[in-house]
Amino acid sequence: MSGISEERVLVIPTAAFRDAGHFQGFSHEVERYLPLLFQPRNLSFRPRREVEHDAGFKQLIPYVVLTHEVNGSVQVFHYTRGRGQGESRLHLKQSIGIGGHIAQIDAAETLETAFEEGLKRELFEEVTIETRFTLTPVGLINDDETDVGRVHLGVVCLARLDEPKVLAREADILDCGFASPGALQNNWEDLESWSQLALTHLF
Repeated sequence: MSGISEERVLVIPTAAFRDAGHFQGFSHEVERYLPLLFQPRNLSFRPRREVEHDAGFKQLIPYVVLTHEVNGSVQVFHYTRGRGQGESRLHLKQSIGIGGHIAQIDAAETLETAFEEGLKRELFEEVTIETRFTLTPVGLINDDETDVGRVHLGVVCLARLDEPKVLAREADILDCGFASPGALQNNWEDLESWSQLALTHLF
């Protein structure tokens, strides 16, 4: 069995998301959604091989956007997803988000802290950040118009870095660096859908 087939990931019932208020695209209303969605009764770990194709559940995914300001202008960290990353449907797409599935190991303390622990684990597995930064939840992404988006719900966090000191730790984070939102939008068709939504609504 592969690691993915054995992995158990954090999910909520899609019905709970609809009860909280279904939306398509991007929502800034973190104070409305997060307390509702992260109620312990809504959270469970289920086999990834099952929920990857089961629209009855939404896998909760942290999506961390790294930014740095130069003379008042925002620069955004970006990279290309290599073929070795877990989600084959996103291979070779450009992305501005760092993150991944919350695994059962992230609930070593409590179920309530699993998302925060998983966010930190995913972030520091994928990149090295050699500067101070603040991390703030700024939105949610739901994209039912794609096969990937239909079974995932993104929690977007903005990391504001003091300096643009970010290095890739994984071999499949390719061609990484910082660029202006405008420059990234020039390669619109190469961006994964979540990055398109984040660029549109955050910058």
